[in-house]
Amino acid sequence: MGYLNSVLSSSKVHVDDSPVSGGGLSQNGKFSYGYASSPGKRSSMEDFYETRIDGVNGEVVGLFGVFDGHGGARAAEYVKQNLFSNLIKHPNFISDTKSAIADAYSHTDSEFLKSENNQNRDAGSTASTAILVGDRLLVANVGDSRAVICRGGNAIAVSRDHKPDQTDERRRIEEAGGFVMWAGTWRVGGVLAVSRAFGDRLLKQYVVADPEIQEEKVDDTLEFLILASDGLWDVVTNEEAVSMTKPISDPEEAAKRLMQEAHQRGSGDNTTVVVVRFLAGRDEESSNTTTRSG
Repeated sequence: MGYLNSVLSSSKVHVDDSPVSGGGLSQNGKFSYGYASSPGKRSSMEDFYETRIDGVNGEVVGLFGVFDGHGGARAAEYVKQNLFSNLIKHPNFISDTKSAIADAYSHTDSEFLKSENNQNRDAGSTASTAILVGDRLLVANVGDSRAVICRGGNAIAVSRDHKPDQTDERRRIEEAGGFVMWAGTWRVGGVLAVSRAFGDRLLKQYVVADPEIQEEKVDDTLEFLILASDGLWDVVTNEEAVSMTKPISDPEEAAKRLMQEAHQRGSGDNTTVVVVRFLAGRDEESSNTTTRSG
């Protein structure tokens, strides 16, 4: 996603087009997760994901992310490999998680741009990440991968897609000396269809990696979280994704179901989905729920 192909064409990397999926359960039994990822109709794969459970200062921490690259896979792969490591090393990770997330995004972006000095072509990436610390869920986002939760049966977007034509984003870009124009869709400098991203060295003055961060309380009304690249959200609404996920207790099966639905609806993009189910207080309910993938 992202770049206007006629402006910047990339050499295609052919990949095995079979989807990958997997999942796991936290050591404390409080959440389970699953993921599914496929290049879809594309001959190159620029989506990456990370699902990681770690221990920080005695806390079980869940770290989940979807990273959708543009202009090649370099930026998305770099963010996958470095963002969460930078975050959990942050000295204020537990005490001031929001500022630690913002710092980790900024530091990872700076380090990636330094590593790009010998590249003659720009690469960038979205990031939609969810950090679970105790009973706190912190969702951070740059770009148009999206995070949606199901709380009390309702679909609630907990991230905002960063598009160049949004009033505040357009103002920020123009005040920095940039411009937004229509080229099939609204684009920064006529090139890039997202207004925030990692990388994008030539547009960095306008295309920032400052995440918007939203915090949610993990309680018995919070059922699950969906993180996905725009390969899903271009063809499936938040409400549809939540209603399809609800009856499927296995998060890996739910992620696969959403990915397959995106392909059936004609999504032409790489599609990556991560589903996290919150299990606190649901032991009895989950044992009585059968998994349905259809």
